[in-house]
Amino acid sequence: MRDEYDFTEARKNPYTKKLKKQITINIDSDVIDYFKAQAKSSGIPYQTLINLYLADCSENKRELKLSWT
Repeated sequence: MRDEYDFTEARKNPYTKKLKKQITINIDSDVIDYFKAQAKSSGIPYQTLINLYLADCSENKRELKLSWT
């Protein structure tokens, strides 16, 4: 490796806004089974489907509506 590198013509990473952060989350087994079934029929990994669904909720500012009876 060099002792010094020249970054004068470097450019910013265009994908920095799309970086993912690893987290730990507890999801019910039946929810995971649902997304795995969707993944099998669509050919998209289930974790990607969950991310796409949550991203859609975030982008469209969906509000959670709960009613307790």
